[in-house]
Amino acid sequence: MADRMAFFTTPRAERARRDAHERVGDWREVYRPGALLPVVGGQAGRCMDCGLPFCHDACPLGNIVPEWNRLVADGDWRAAASRLLATNNFPEFTGRLCPAPCESACVLAIDGAAVTIKNVELAIADRAWESGWDRPRPPDVPSGRRVAVVGSGPAGLAAAQQLTRAGHATTVYERADRPGGLLRYGIPPFRLEKHRLDRRLDQMREEGTGFRCGVRVGRDVAAGELRAGCDALVVAVGATACRELPLPGRDLPGVHQAIAYLTWANRVDEGDRPDSPLSAEGRHVVIVGGGDTAADCLGTALRQGAASVTQLDINPRPPERRAAGQPWPVHPKVYRETTSHEEAGAAAAGPRVFAAVAVGFEAGPDGRLAAVRFAEAQPPDRGPRPGTERSLPAGLALLALGFAGPEPDQELIPQLGLATGPDGALTRDDGFATGTDGVFVAGDAGRGQSLIVWAVAEGRAAAAAVDRYLRGVTELPAPIRASARALTL
Repeated sequence: MADRMAFFTTPRAERARRDAHERVGDWREVYRPGALLPVVGGQAGRCMDCGLPFCHDACPLGNIVPEWNRLVADGDWRAAASRLLATNNFPEFTGRLCPAPCESACVLAIDGAAVTIKNVELAIADRAWESGWDRPRPPDVPSGRRVAVVGSGPAGLAAAQQLTRAGHATTVYERADRPGGLLRYGIPPFRLEKHRLDRRLDQMREEGTGFRCGVRVGRDVAAGELRAGCDALVVAVGATACRELPLPGRDLPGVHQAIAYLTWANRVDEGDRPDSPLSAEGRHVVIVGGGDTAADCLGTALRQGAASVTQLDINPRPPERRAAGQPWPVHPKVYRETTSHEEAGAAAAGPRVFAAVAVGFEAGPDGRLAAVRFAEAQPPDRGPRPGTERSLPAGLALLALGFAGPEPDQELIPQLGLATGPDGALTRDDGFATGTDGVFVAGDAGRGQSLIVWAVAEGRAAAAAVDRYLRGVTELPAPIRASARALTL
């Protein structure tokens, strides 16, 4: 039996990473293989099994965190896997990619170090695969109903898997040549090796889910025709409309959206071509933006052999600890270093500049990008402070400013009679249904840019809504409603 007072006696320990100098020499995941299992049991034992576990509410999936923590601490890994897979279709993705708001809401985090929930989750997920516990679950009895899912990101995949397991003949339509959405082409392999994605997709195929790639719904097949040929349709096209930066010189060769840069790098990793047309090799790189996509660009540029990399973040440097206005259990805005920032420090490749606003792009004699001009951002509107403007040499500038909803020119939107809100997201009711009969919206397409756990939760909840629409009742779990939002102040 595990030590029930481990939260007093055992300090927090993170999963060990490979040396930063070693990591930038390859594209493999940053963590040291086999380094998680020796410590994770003791870390799971730090869970207090709270009477009111706020980690449940912080996770939109409703993961039963204390239960699988206790089972891991007691060595019952198979039961822990059963608990985890009951609420999460893809813990091997969320355990690698989610920023873990559940840890911010851990009761231990009130005045100390939270349980390493994310590490425990990942250890359970990986062990479930290795031990054969996460097996295909084809339906016992087909329902005779057909469902189409448009989009194969985490929301679309979660919805499709749930609907297939419920007995509906489900086909996923993806405009790219491979399924996975941003998991495939937006996340670098050092954060998610693609064989893990392919393994999950193979499982879904064994269960009966069909995939049609290279099909743009609305152009290659009319959206109305697709809807007429099935009993229900789920739109899960994500939020892929990149936010722009309309500055002087924006159209110069060498200024690109971050997602285009990351897509090409992932295509090289997939073996589609020997090198990227947007490679950072030998170039001075400036990344405009401060989020996860910017950090992914940083890690990618380092591995491509950039001469230097500088990241411009318009926000001031966050504090090291929770601010008074962000009390527990809110996920706080504090200073964090990603694995990419750790690598940049080890490589002395360039700083992260806070409170920096880009003001223009300069051309060189050849007409290509040669420099990025920026200035100190001043409150309250974060405009440039007079007299602080300066330039950085740049052969490649990457815009990592986030996404503003689905691309508005997608043909399926008018063809299905869908409406968009002021933020560009597709409108739906609290049960994920649109104004068009039998059409539902799941994921970032309706929520706006969000976290992977919210996408998976939306996919699961939308699947329950579709099942209820088709049968009149449903036994599928619905962890959230469309109006649910993360806890903020």
